[in-house]
Amino acid sequence: MFAAKAGARMVIGVDQSDVIYQAMDIVRENGLEYKIKLIKGRMEEVELPMSKVDIIISEWMGYFLLYESMLDTVLYARDHYLVKGGLLLPDHCSLHLVALADTDLHKNELRFWDDVYGFRMTCMRAAVTVDPSVLVVNKEKVISDSCKIKDIDICTCEVSSLDFTSPFTLDVTRDGDVTAFVGYFDIDFGHLTEQISFSTSPFHKSTHWKQTLFLLEEPLSVVKGEKLEGRITCRKNRKDPRSLDITIRVNGRTAKYHMQ
Repeated sequence: MFAAKAGARMVIGVDQSDVIYQAMDIVRENGLEYKIKLIKGRMEEVELPMSKVDIIISEWMGYFLLYESMLDTVLYARDHYLVKGGLLLPDHCSLHLVALADTDLHKNELRFWDDVYGFRMTCMRAAVTVDPSVLVVNKEKVISDSCKIKDIDICTCEVSSLDFTSPFTLDVTRDGDVTAFVGYFDIDFGHLTEQISFSTSPFHKSTHWKQTLFLLEEPLSVVKGEKLEGRITCRKNRKDPRSLDITIRVNGRTAKYHMQ
């Protein structure tokens, strides 16, 4: 509706969920049915009322940016419907990693299993760490600078490039025990007259996406000035492409995560 109010000749909305029926009612309630056409279905399967569009707008971002693989659908729409020189909004994004030293959080999540009403259940630690947590981390507990691990130009990237392996180097800013790595993303609308961007960094205002926490089963002791060098791999799960399989290797350790 914002696009229609801004002067678009026609707006086409596509959504597979039943909420689109409420969206249709809202469009009619605001007298915009002559400008807005809503279609229920998968973008890859529906037929649009026109062969090309000038602008594609989508809030496709998932937790850790790529969770749920919604960007794949945007790239399909780009390749099949966007005119040459058309706009994608947003048009650029990047993934980043920092180290976290939050012993209280680590204790609450993992040390609990060391003594459960007098019984040791440490085997449960692995079951807990394999699932990344989505939460707002305490920025005061961040113990390194940030490292960009993935840069995506949505105007040109291919679906195959969204699975990636990237080296990273984190400069440690103070002594402490690294208890987790934290992932976040930045979003840019770089082709507008007035450039707009936002970040899901722990140092910015919190958003719906929060941050993604990759707990370490055992903390990693570091000192100020040390460089934490590692490698992160992120791939769609073969059985469930909406899920992510993530591996972080650092200082001879390997931690595997499944985001579902």
